[in-house]
Amino acid sequence: MPPRRTLLLAALPAAALAAGVGIWALRTFDPNLPGNPFPPCIFLTLTGHYCAGCGITRALHALVHGDLATALRMNVLATSLLALVPPVAAWHAGWKPAALRPFATLLASPWLWGVVLFGFWIARNLPWYPFNLLAPG
Repeated sequence: MPPRRTLLLAALPAAALAAGVGIWALRTFDPNLPGNPFPPCIFLTLTGHYCAGCGITRALHALVHGDLATALRMNVLATSLLALVPPVAAWHAGWKPAALRPFATLLASPWLWGVVLFGFWIARNLPWYPFNLLAPG
């Protein structure tokens, strides 16, 4: 077995444990209420502006409670990108159909993620419609 695949298989129990603890915490504690154990966004606290990640904790809280609409309102980009986790994980585990190669190449581009994340970061802080719909809340 290749070393990379061995390392991936060795990391699976730790990843499953971390995911389980995260899901438990998100189901148990409400990040919308005061006194929750989740840290606030440092960028929002310091600047008063939303970062690209603002609302992810509340989006994940909504998702583990089955509320997709609220999750999309909190952070549409992060919620949408969650759909990419299984195929990207499968790709890295060795499942590489030729039809998905162009898509995988695009997803591996740092330029794509730089433009998408920076563009989303800027757009969600614009006060005009429809950009103001990207702000969490």
